[in-house]
Amino acid sequence: MAYDATKMKDFEIAEAAEVNMPTPDEWREKLGLQKDEIIPYGRICKLDFMKIIERLKDKPDGNYVNVTAITPTPLGEGKTTTTMGLVEGLSKRGKNVGASIRQPSGGPTMNVKGTAAGGGNALAIPMTEFSLGLTGDINDIMNAHNLGMVALNARMQHERNYDDLELAKRNLTRLDIDPSKVEMGWIIDFCAQGLRNIIMGVGGKMDGYMMQSKFGIAVSSEIMAILSVASDLKDLRSRIGKMIVAYDKKGKPVTTSDLEVAGAMTAFMRNAINPTLMSTVEYQPVLVHAGPFANIAIGQSSIIADRIALKMFDYNVTESGFAADIGFEKFWNVKCRFSGLKPNVSVITATIRALKMHGGGPKVVAGRPLPDEYTRENVGLVEKGCENLIHHINLVKKSGINPVVCINSFYTDTKEEIAVVRRAAEAAGARCALSEHWLKGGDGALELADAVIDACNDKVDFKFLYPLEMPLRQRVDIIAREVYGADGVSWTPEAEAKAKMLEENPEYKDFATMMVKTHLSLSHMPEAKGVPKGWTLPVRDVLIFAGAKFLCPMTGSISLMPGTSSDPAFRRIDVDTETGKVLGLF
Repeated sequence: MAYDATKMKDFEIAEAAEVNMPTPDEWREKLGLQKDEIIPYGRICKLDFMKIIERLKDKPDGNYVNVTAITPTPLGEGKTTTTMGLVEGLSKRGKNVGASIRQPSGGPTMNVKGTAAGGGNALAIPMTEFSLGLTGDINDIMNAHNLGMVALNARMQHERNYDDLELAKRNLTRLDIDPSKVEMGWIIDFCAQGLRNIIMGVGGKMDGYMMQSKFGIAVSSEIMAILSVASDLKDLRSRIGKMIVAYDKKGKPVTTSDLEVAGAMTAFMRNAINPTLMSTVEYQPVLVHAGPFANIAIGQSSIIADRIALKMFDYNVTESGFAADIGFEKFWNVKCRFSGLKPNVSVITATIRALKMHGGGPKVVAGRPLPDEYTRENVGLVEKGCENLIHHINLVKKSGINPVVCINSFYTDTKEEIAVVRRAAEAAGARCALSEHWLKGGDGALELADAVIDACNDKVDFKFLYPLEMPLRQRVDIIAREVYGADGVSWTPEAEAKAKMLEENPEYKDFATMMVKTHLSLSHMPEAKGVPKGWTLPVRDVLIFAGAKFLCPMTGSISLMPGTSSDPAFRRIDVDTETGKVLGLF
């Protein structure tokens, strides 16, 4: 029975549903897991992925379902809500189904975006644990990452203070790190704009090495990116050891292995390698693992989680961050290439609200009331905005997949507005389903579930957009033209020189191309809505994530440390001092 989502807040629905949430022992029986494959953490548990993979290695994979979206408003268009609702709907149809989603960052949770747990009757529980650290994976990542910075700064201090003979006595060799070429910074899991640029080491010669430094949000750490693509603990250890923290004065990379800190960093990650098991409010299994930044990293839950889920379930529903031009493109050309897994279908989440914005509606600002145009019928805005939807449909079809459009229903949507979207989607060659999962849970997602089941029966001619052998600048050009709709790419002289160097160095020939671009537009300009025409994509730098094996072309203005707004969510979050329950999460 669905909860009254029109009257209950998300944390109240979660609290009511959590009363009957399966315990770790009940999950073990329900999912057919062995006793040593489940690791309890209070009300939730982790799964020992290596034991599960080994036991189920000969079992065929289930259907692989990706959830993406059109270009969103700053409010988001409900990909996680759609993911939870689809899982509930498939379960109502008698399917063995589970989900794989990312862990949310504390920064957005305490700012304006919310917990990323879904919403209404399409919600992941226990919501408090999900929103406030889960089983400690992000803390492990912060400790591992910051230990690398501790090792770097201490080494720079010692090399400044001691000559080579004295360093040898301490069993150290001189790395001769260039303080102007330190790539790594510190991380914290909040939106703290005051830490974007700092000076550290102020004081005497025993107070560290004085230099300019920076903080990023925890989910932007390369270690988080590594966790999302690692195949096992051995692979994780190898990748962490290849992370470039700085360059020496001759331009040679200095890695965590050079600092002899990679092993200790990996020690912090020994538990984070295993996914966490959670639940929908209708008690279907949800795997939560990794939470990489979708702008600069892969923006997906981990390959490890998908590998387990495809063995455990007949349908694994996994979500990609942001819209299809970012999330699906990286799922398609990076995650699937790394994992060797092939999807059956991609669900494109769309809202009437976002389509109106792309059709020329007023600016949408998080934390402020929606203008009237978004809550009253305006068929003209929806029709015009469908250009953005059609662009994303055609983008998904380039991969060889037949997409399903999910109209994520709001109570203000009208029949004619919905009919416009159906006609546009079907004319573009996509299935289309209206889904009321937020309001009705699985019962409201049956049309969507049926469309996905039907699509999974289609033959998929899955193909990548470009071969891995293609040079970096050519890859960027084809992504800009074929995915974003740009007329071409312009490179700053510095970025082009760096790209040319990377193309000529065989070490980087199999690195993935991880585009860095705003999620609020198909272009690099957040204000450009719909399907922008007559523009060129500017590339100003290429970041190197040597452990994750990513080359990240930087376009537009992207910060790895978001800022906290003037009306953040933490103003409304509190604790009931009688029961200890957290109040106000959304």
